[in-house]
Amino acid sequence: MKIGVIAPPWAPIPPDLYGGIEQAVDCLCRGLVAAGHDVVLFATGDSTCPVPTKWLLEKSEGSRIGFTVPELRHVFAAYEAVADCDLIHDHTMIGPTYASALTEVPVVTTIHGPLNVELIDLYRRIADRVPLIAISHVQLKADPGLPVAGVIHHGIDVEDFPVGTGNGNYCMFLGRMVAEKGAHRAITAARQAGVPILLAGKMREPWETAYFEAEIEPLLGEGAEYLGEVPYEEKLRLLADARATLFPIRWNEPFGLVMLESLACGTPVLAFAEGAAPEVVAHGRTGWLCEDESDMAAKLLTITDIDRAACRADVEARFSTARMAREHAELYVRVLSLRS
Repeated sequence: MKIGVIAPPWAPIPPDLYGGIEQAVDCLCRGLVAAGHDVVLFATGDSTCPVPTKWLLEKSEGSRIGFTVPELRHVFAAYEAVADCDLIHDHTMIGPTYASALTEVPVVTTIHGPLNVELIDLYRRIADRVPLIAISHVQLKADPGLPVAGVIHHGIDVEDFPVGTGNGNYCMFLGRMVAEKGAHRAITAARQAGVPILLAGKMREPWETAYFEAEIEPLLGEGAEYLGEVPYEEKLRLLADARATLFPIRWNEPFGLVMLESLACGTPVLAFAEGAAPEVVAHGRTGWLCEDESDMAAKLLTITDIDRAACRADVEARFSTARMAREHAELYVRVLSLRS
């Protein structure tokens, strides 16, 4: 099967820094190639994913994320570039909306973000001609009746992640600096447990800076340090050396790749039982689903009860790139069979 994969134009594939969608696209492309499929990735020219890649924009457009013109140019060129494929998997927002006008090749799309009223309206309008793929079951909580072709969890290659011992004597928070991600709650839990915490994550937008200055900066010091947005290799080292990764979200997060990355390093995850965390964290085996900051602090003090080898093994068994690619390929076949 020849599959055209269209990535958004906002970051390279894989991303240099923050970029959950771009990481997922990278893993999917590599997994499909490893499974014997032909893949053509349309991304930006600074992408380094080891599959045949085409582009219009030489560099990613992160500084203009959400702008209509660069995405339209990118999408139009993409559909021309993958016109000879058997199926197109479009990860942009604009592309699937106009797919029927741009190509006769079957197109599927992944719902990467949280479903709000606006996105539900858009996806309902295209679902009859562009099959939708959800990334978790809880993602559909906002609209249980949304017609999706399948639910496919993200996957990663555990071989790409260093096995850590957790001897760094700190816990880790990794995520965007926004209230729903809960960096302030992570500091509170770590401080209650008397465990130092390192925080790393994206802070580029005005609202991220405002949250950081109001809620995080006053809490720094006394064992809490913000490292900024760290490069990929540094992120892996920090996760591997951490005693635990804290994931105290208070919103319906569609997935949360940082949980997989942490577990692949052998580092347990302490999360609140919201969003997709219950679909990822095996309670009592690869971490704990906590009720609040005090519960998280208490669990952090008993983190050595969690077998780090079991954390890594669970990701390999349930969240591998091979499984992710296989489930996508099976869905592609179903979509193509309906067109024949």
